[in-house]
Amino acid sequence: MSSSLAEIPLGRPVRVSRVDGPRAFRRRLVEMGLVPGTEVKGVTVAPFGDALRIEIRGGQWSIGRNEAAQIAVDV
Repeated sequence: MSSSLAEIPLGRPVRVSRVDGPRAFRRRLVEMGLVPGTEVKGVTVAPFGDALRIEIRGGQWSIGRNEAAQIAVDV
C-alpha cells in the first residue's frame, strides 16, 4: 500500500518508494540520503501541524508537510 510521508502514522516505519517534486528538491534529498528503499519513521508533528520530524538512518530531520507530501512511501 502506497501513500505519502505526510500521511503516515507516527512511530510506524515505512520505506521510501519515490520522491516527486522539483528537480532541486529531489536532488537535495538524494544527496542527504533519502533514496528509494530507505526506511523512514515519523517521530513528532509540530504544534500547528505544518512540520514533521522524521527519523532516517539514525538521524532526525524536520520537513514541511508540503515537502513530505511529495515523498511516496510503502506502508
